[in-house]
Amino acid sequence: MSDNNQQHQGADSPFFALQKIYVKNSSFESPNSARVFRSEWQPTVTMDLNTAFEQIEEGLYEVVLSVSVTAKNQDQLAFVAEVDQAAMFMISGFPAQQQAEALGSACPAVMFPYLRETIDQLMVKGGFPPLMMAPVNFDALYAEQNRKSA
Repeated sequence: MSDNNQQHQGADSPFFALQKIYVKNSSFESPNSARVFRSEWQPTVTMDLNTAFEQIEEGLYEVVLSVSVTAKNQDQLAFVAEVDQAAMFMISGFPAQQQAEALGSACPAVMFPYLRETIDQLMVKGGFPPLMMAPVNFDALYAEQNRKSA
């Protein structure tokens, strides 16, 4: 942690800062590559996106943005890619509701471009075209999740 971030850790004024971003887990499986590469590429792609967080210490949180992407081509499994993109954030001085919103919406929004790049790299290294994941409205997802849990 930098000295500047340590100074803010105990302060009452709101503080939000990305400390580190990293891949926590990734996997790529393509059990039918040879067959899939020989057929016309018209995939059906499904994607599941989730977020989770854990408090590491006072004011320091690990947020994990997970995605699972499955592609089938002509009813044949082309690939399954799973990535857990993680980051550590310093968050302090916010009311509880705003802090929850930061963890459930702002943090994943900051992390999403890194997750998208990691998925694209897996696709290309697996011999498939890049998969440009569409932008995600994390504010709307967070609001919907709160409505469902209320």
